[in-house]
Amino acid sequence: MMRVLIVGCGNIAGRFDQGRSVDDFPLTHAGAFSRDTRFNLTACVEPDDNRRAEFMQAWGVADGFRSISELTGSEGRFDVISICSPTADHANDLDAALRLKPKLIFCEKPVTSSASDSEAIVAKCKAAKIPLTVNYTRRWDTDISKLAKDIKAGRWGQLRAITGTYNKGILNNGSHMLDLLGLLAGPLEVIKAGKPVEDYFAHDPSVPAWLEGRQGLPIYLVCGHAEDYAFFEIQFVFSQGVLIMEDGGMYWRERRAIDSDTFKGYRALDAGVRHPGKYPQSMLEAVDNIYRSINNGDTLASTGESALATQRLCEQIKRLASDVFPA
Repeated sequence: MMRVLIVGCGNIAGRFDQGRSVDDFPLTHAGAFSRDTRFNLTACVEPDDNRRAEFMQAWGVADGFRSISELTGSEGRFDVISICSPTADHANDLDAALRLKPKLIFCEKPVTSSASDSEAIVAKCKAAKIPLTVNYTRRWDTDISKLAKDIKAGRWGQLRAITGTYNKGILNNGSHMLDLLGLLAGPLEVIKAGKPVEDYFAHDPSVPAWLEGRQGLPIYLVCGHAEDYAFFEIQFVFSQGVLIMEDGGMYWRERRAIDSDTFKGYRALDAGVRHPGKYPQSMLEAVDNIYRSINNGDTLASTGESALATQRLCEQIKRLASDVFPA
């Protein structure tokens, strides 16, 4: 059984799953590792005493620590270390995690607050020969894997354009979209950036942008406002229809091209069908990928290198926007 240390005991570490039915697919690190019997959630790190105690009780964790520095000298004690602390703490926590010599590090996105710091961490992981996987969750969504194959096989015809709508920051949420679009249509080139929208974090605005993918594919990022509601959707326009990822992947809508009943000789889209997505299973797929990577040599779906490429795009878009629309 593989021993897991979780650093940070907030929402994505386990709180989102506390109080949910055991039949629900887990949304968090603790939920996913606890559901997979090949892992043992051994210890946690959290500076807030009450939050740490709550986490330990909820997930049956035997050992808890206020700081990862308390584990100095525990090299090889953990097989997997999950970094779920605030982004500002990632660089320090990742350095400390490397000194503990796990078999793999599973880090929340972004790797650090800046691409230059992330680049340094990725290089350190590579030098230490410790794989780093980053929680861009949709890389483990089997609907996305299928879509990538469908695009390559031309099952929807030619991909004409993509429009994605997001809010809550270019790095915080926009990075999820850019990482996904890079996976499906990359490499991506930033053409222009629009006026930033200050809708959540002070230093992480949502920024509209125009990009191009493979063979000049037009890709447009549109921004909502986080104070209104959460919004993360992507529309894929194909020659044979339109496919829409709704509610972050919780649902998919398919509309196929048909002969118009109204205008003779024209083609139109049908009313479409909406079906549940497999996104809720992504965290279970992630920990399975982690297990198989460590034990069978399987390729990780998300890596430090792929996350770094996404963070560089975020910074490029933000920089272009600030040049045109200075604060």
